[in-house]
Amino acid sequence: MRNNEKIDFVVTWVDGSDPKLIEEKSKYIPEEKIGDSSNRYRELGLFKYWFRAVEQNAPWVNKIYLVTNGQIPEWLNVNNPKVKVVSHKEYIAEEYLPTFNSHTIELNLHKIKGLSEHFVYFNDDIFLNAKTTEKDFFKNNLPCDEYAENALMPKGGNSQFAKINVNTVYQINKHFNKRKAFKKNFFKYLNIKYGIDNLRTITLAPYPEYSAFKNSHICNSYLKSTFKEVWKNNSEILKTTSSHKFRSSEDTNQYIFKYWQYCTGNFTPRSSKFGKGYEIDNKNNTQLINDIKQSKHKCICINDSQDNISEKQILLIVEALNEKYPNKSSYEK
Repeated sequence: MRNNEKIDFVVTWVDGSDPKLIEEKSKYIPEEKIGDSSNRYRELGLFKYWFRAVEQNAPWVNKIYLVTNGQIPEWLNVNNPKVKVVSHKEYIAEEYLPTFNSHTIELNLHKIKGLSEHFVYFNDDIFLNAKTTEKDFFKNNLPCDEYAENALMPKGGNSQFAKINVNTVYQINKHFNKRKAFKKNFFKYLNIKYGIDNLRTITLAPYPEYSAFKNSHICNSYLKSTFKEVWKNNSEILKTTSSHKFRSSEDTNQYIFKYWQYCTGNFTPRSSKFGKGYEIDNKNNTQLINDIKQSKHKCICINDSQDNISEKQILLIVEALNEKYPNKSSYEK
């Protein structure tokens, strides 16, 4: 990849404790809704460390697009030339607003004015955890990723994600012949960098269609042109998803772009050890904290998926991040 290629970061953020957001959201909450737990909007106070980590671990980034519903973190230095705050109304069609559906927010990212062809998408709980280079995200102008097939595994009382995954893979199977794609991209689908995860793909290789893929909850590298191509070929489900104010089992999600890149071969293999997702536990987060301190992975997710996380556990995570990134970044006032 040439050094003059621009790579942008896009990160979404929301402060769920904002009274204005709560009031607006309450106007649209249906009596029965799916996938709108309060922790999806919870703000743990970790976001400034996201910017500190970027400054320390990816100083080469071209521009950071912070996508919000109009909120701006009070500590953010909006005068930093690398930061652009983008509200939903600046790139999402008016007919879909306001939206509280993260899928709507993600599916339309390519419409952000000025966004580079090469960009990396983060949720606000996904952190760079070690020094990176451009080649960790793009090589030969292609997104870096790990390919691994998976069996569809609904779990828990709410299998919404599994249903959404079915919707997404259904679209993929409509457009691609798995066996032809496998033959064309053999050394991308099976690669030494994936380690034991190759077994997932080998096990499912006899099946003529895709079932599911391994989805690591870390940042994703995308081509903006992929978004445009997917919209051109799958506009119905993308428009339907965008019309939903809240997450729905009828949705698709950002992974449709990831899978499309797999099937077209528009990616380059990356080690499965690049990133790791962690669920914040209410009792013990030793593995997560050790990863932060020792930089075991270049990217980590600190996923707040449980209700009633204790302040003690949150404080321990904050302390680990503050120890690693004690100084204000240029992205802070």
